[in-house]
Amino acid sequence: MVLDGIFLSPIALLALLTTVPVVLLYLIRPDPREIDLPTLRFLREKRGEDASNPVLQRLSRSLLMLLQLAVLILLATSLATPYTLVSESETVEETVLVVDGSASMATVDGDATRFDRAVAAARRETSSTTSVVFVGREGEMAVRDGTPDEARRTLGDLAVTDVEGDLRDGIAQAAAVAGDGARVVVLSDFADESGWEDAVESARARGLLVDLRQFAGGGDDNVGIVDRSFSGAEVTLTVKNYADREVERTLTFGGQRRTLALGAGDVTTVTLPIPTGGGTAELTPGDSFATDDAVSVAAPEEATVDVLLLTNDRNRYLATALSVVPEVNLTVRSPPANVEETYDVVVYSNIESGRLLQGNVDDGKQALKRGGGVVFQAQEGMPNRYSQLLPVEVGESANVTSVGGVAGDELTRDVNFPPPERAFAARPKEGTRTLVGLADGSPLIATAERNGGRVLYYGYVEDSSSFKHNYQYPVFWKRAVFHLAGRDPLPTLNRPAGDVLRFANETTVTTPNGEVTTRAVRLDRAGFYEVGDRRYGVSLTSEAESAVVADPLDSRDDGVAGGREEERRVPDPVTEWVVLAGLTVSIVELGYLRRRGDL
Repeated sequence: MVLDGIFLSPIALLALLTTVPVVLLYLIRPDPREIDLPTLRFLREKRGEDASNPVLQRLSRSLLMLLQLAVLILLATSLATPYTLVSESETVEETVLVVDGSASMATVDGDATRFDRAVAAARRETSSTTSVVFVGREGEMAVRDGTPDEARRTLGDLAVTDVEGDLRDGIAQAAAVAGDGARVVVLSDFADESGWEDAVESARARGLLVDLRQFAGGGDDNVGIVDRSFSGAEVTLTVKNYADREVERTLTFGGQRRTLALGAGDVTTVTLPIPTGGGTAELTPGDSFATDDAVSVAAPEEATVDVLLLTNDRNRYLATALSVVPEVNLTVRSPPANVEETYDVVVYSNIESGRLLQGNVDDGKQALKRGGGVVFQAQEGMPNRYSQLLPVEVGESANVTSVGGVAGDELTRDVNFPPPERAFAARPKEGTRTLVGLADGSPLIATAERNGGRVLYYGYVEDSSSFKHNYQYPVFWKRAVFHLAGRDPLPTLNRPAGDVLRFANETTVTTPNGEVTTRAVRLDRAGFYEVGDRRYGVSLTSEAESAVVADPLDSRDDGVAGGREEERRVPDPVTEWVVLAGLTVSIVELGYLRRRGDL
């Protein structure tokens, strides 16, 4: 119907029938009697008025009817809900802004980054009720149901991160908090491959207005470090050229320099020794996406772990497992033997009690005092000289030789410990933590802190243990050596951006943005993080995030992002204006009645 293009409820126009009785009332009302008063005639002639004009008389008698009809017509029109077509975005009162803060948004586009442009656009999209979802590694609710001023202040405090983002999670969060009829505005470069399209479709299926705003300028020249791996004391860096032309870059690290020639789309790897203390690997010249032009590599201040193995019956399996670790400098001595050098870790294995010197025990005590570690391997007749350092009290042979449980610890992670063929009953001392226990509760592998360092009890009797033949045996000993020496392996010291460092207590951490005291710190910025005497290197090494060039949304043929959804035209009722007009006419009617003297 034609009326459907003007009114939301045309049926309400039946209320116009109320005008019929008003018209009939005025038609059947008798005309007023005319009485000729000479005095009035005299007054009219004096004023020069023509009181016999029929048009003016009819108009004067009909004006009240016209006013009343106008009120009825406006009332009926308001009931029919007249409307005009406006952009749908103009009708919403609640807006949820999804701002992409992942690493690719740091790409420089002209004189600003993509993120800066997105935030500036977001500030213009606030409505009376505005929420802000910030997308770093995942969606984070920055402000919920705030005022426009609160939302703008929050947007001003946001900063782009160096992490691989999850735009899908951010859109899903926005849809979850959005009320009926709300508008969701997503501001991103849409270079994310998390499957954000599904989240958009899901939100629109709920009836939400989803507006996609793309900021994807720059990035055509990107060449970046997209991966790093460690082997021994070396790091292997993977460099990819995303540009559509051949480029040349210089990779520098710790005083070393490599010149790389890369064709369009080429990938190459470079392996370099890690200097003591680590450093920053950099690609020069830089480009519009600087985040992947540098990688922070953390390493211990000492390149090697000095290990002393004291034994009277050399265990070749143990000696081999220790010596194959590139970072371990192994020395084997047989007591009685005076040792002049200092060591980070001292291992006591298969020692004849009568041949162990007090000086050999002191070697272990000195290692602990310097923050190192000591290992005690179970054997028949454990020497009494180092009993005070042992984390357990060792008894007789145990009747139970089945493994009862393995603690969740970095030392034991993903290692399958077979049941020992022979073991000793043992009782943990105060402060000892059992990592692997027997079924009767006796510790098989246990650790404790002593005299500023760490001690390890290894309950496997080597000549009757199958664990030494397991491929995970050297893995365990490598972890044990690094743990006892207070050294973390290179993969532990070097984390991907977006990871989290957790602590048992409140800990002060020096981050690229300054110091914080917390139990958990999210590694959202590339650079170095220092915790006590440990330093962690954090970098973006993501081939997907470094692919900063994104297809324009209007070139997609999947229908998800093909158009600006807020351009749809929707009815905007103007009932309040019609009611206001009716009220105005009513006031005019009252004024007219008072002027006539009827009020």
